[in-house]
Amino acid sequence: MMNKKEVSSFFREKVRRPLSFREIVEQMGLGRAEGRSLKRVLREMLREGELVLNRKGMYGPSDNMDLSSGYYEAHKAGFGFVIHETPGQRDIFVPAGSTAGAMNGDRVIVKVEDRRRRGGRIIRVLERAYTRVTGTLEISKNAGYVKPRNRFIQFDLYIASKDMGDAVNGDMVIAEITEYPSDKRPPSGRIIKVVRQPENPGEDIELIIDEFNLPRRFPKTVTDEAKALAEESSPASDTPKRKDLRKLPTVTIDGERAKDFDDAVSIARTDNGYRLWVHIADVGSYVRWGSAIDMEARKRGTSVYFPDRVIPMLPKELSEDLCSLKPGVERRAFTVEMDFDKKAARTEARFFPSLIISDERMTYTSVRKVLTDRDKAEMKRYEKLIPDFELMGELCGVMRDKRLRRGSLDFDLPEPDVLLDIQGNPEAIIKAERNFAHKIIEEFMIAANEAVAEHLEQLGIPCVYRIHEEPDSSKMEDIIKVLRPLIRTVRQTFRPKDFPDLLRSAKDSPSEELINYIILRSLKQARYSPVNVGHFGLASKSYAHFTSPIRRYPDLVVHRILRELLTKKTIPEKRLDELKAILPDISFSSSRMERRSSDAEYASVNAMRVWFMKDKVGEEFDGKVAGVTPYGLKIRLNEFYIDGFINLSDMTDDFYQYNENSMTLSGRNTKRIYRLGQELRLRVDRVNMQDREIIFGLVKT
Repeated sequence: MMNKKEVSSFFREKVRRPLSFREIVEQMGLGRAEGRSLKRVLREMLREGELVLNRKGMYGPSDNMDLSSGYYEAHKAGFGFVIHETPGQRDIFVPAGSTAGAMNGDRVIVKVEDRRRRGGRIIRVLERAYTRVTGTLEISKNAGYVKPRNRFIQFDLYIASKDMGDAVNGDMVIAEITEYPSDKRPPSGRIIKVVRQPENPGEDIELIIDEFNLPRRFPKTVTDEAKALAEESSPASDTPKRKDLRKLPTVTIDGERAKDFDDAVSIARTDNGYRLWVHIADVGSYVRWGSAIDMEARKRGTSVYFPDRVIPMLPKELSEDLCSLKPGVERRAFTVEMDFDKKAARTEARFFPSLIISDERMTYTSVRKVLTDRDKAEMKRYEKLIPDFELMGELCGVMRDKRLRRGSLDFDLPEPDVLLDIQGNPEAIIKAERNFAHKIIEEFMIAANEAVAEHLEQLGIPCVYRIHEEPDSSKMEDIIKVLRPLIRTVRQTFRPKDFPDLLRSAKDSPSEELINYIILRSLKQARYSPVNVGHFGLASKSYAHFTSPIRRYPDLVVHRILRELLTKKTIPEKRLDELKAILPDISFSSSRMERRSSDAEYASVNAMRVWFMKDKVGEEFDGKVAGVTPYGLKIRLNEFYIDGFINLSDMTDDFYQYNENSMTLSGRNTKRIYRLGQELRLRVDRVNMQDREIIFGLVKT
């Protein structure tokens, strides 16, 4: 039987030009049975983008033909970028006429045609991101088109009259894609469901679930498997294989509304510094490779969090019960035990399955009241745990200082917190609190993730790394242009390593939030990869996600790899090859599902914003300029965490010109200038429920 390793080695070492199938068979000296096996391997390598089949039916390595594989990131103007699967490679710009019908999120092969400018064209779509589209049906004569609600889908979907079903012009519909787009034709589909316009926020969330093709329920095979596990499994059933930590003081610290507790912590002072235990829910002891639950979790990639609900990666029997580290009950955990000296340098790390009991289900608010507010009632309630909390705070402070000194980026960007009333309507949208307790858990989880990644890397064991590449040097000039109006001390020769100093200089300034946001937007997205290139944002040489296996699939994979290593002491070469073969696909699909869930969560917050503001048309608010574009001003309100826009066409008191260098809009006659961070008095002019947009007007003062 042929395998990918043999074929890859053949092309890498012996092939100097594209070969036909017959030539490959002859040069490799294969028999008939091996030739059949070769066909299967070649199909797999074509599907994964490692090989390319040219127009003459000849095979060649994509690297040798100026071809790269990656996922397509579309822009609403028609062009886009291919994000390279291989870390360290620059994104490839694809002009509007060279997309080969690729849609946002598709996995593609791109041919680089302009090396200097990193421009290219897509020659093949390997894997489609969307099978359905949600949008509005527009009918003209004998045909119709579905205009997608998802702004990342650039194409209208053609619907023949026979495929419209009972839908009529203007209906909100869900359409299945029957033919994907190409450079010569639009995509086509058939309507499978008519959806009524949402009449409340909950129905709008339902629509977002459809827009992003998110699953609503688990297949029966998965729920049956989960119920069987819940009925048969006992946390202590494999106690002999576990370290008994049930008497170790242990707490979980989460948000008030959390239901899945996948991490807990313990701490002690040592003669040389500190000992920290990070206990993570041992999901891998319940969910086996290849099981129905595992395959569904891999497909979902991550849990998706909306203001009014969660679409979990794992069934509730596991995520909210069997695997959740609830207080007062025995739970299986995977523990990372770390020793730190007094300067927070890690001196040792140990990894083992454990059995724990969480003493308290703490919240970030409660820990803040104990450590920061010194609230008497709260301190009395948790009197026995106060020494541990104080020691955690002490270690966190030292760890955080150490991390920032090594160049980690200290972003302090607020997140929106949607407060719902009993009917599920938004009462307010505010900045989510981020206090010292959040930082404690953040530091401890970072430490555990680094320890696991470094351990596996040092032993040469394949792993799914969490990587964050440095920003392209070509983008530095653009960043300087944007930041110079806000920070006059920005150097002309700005480099990525200067980001930490820039963030420190912006601390507590009026423009701090904007500067943080601009820098964050200039960075590449963190993603998963079997190739480690470090984590730029954390200034970490080796990093992996280990601490949230209930809600992230890569964490579960890393758990299994580490357990296999601990159990067998060494992993056979054949098994290492198997891991190397599957980890690229797991990394890619997990990154893509993470982006999709992030986009869906962002859309849900925007939905809540318009529902909150829809009856406030005509009301006035104070806000500031959060962005300046050639088309108008991006606005953020002061009282609520609400974003909106002022269209340039609505600014009728003058002719305004956009200045790219200063990032301003300037009135030709009035000389009035609008710039980043500027405070304004605003009026809500209209709320577009369909597009989830809030349009402001300026109030003259």
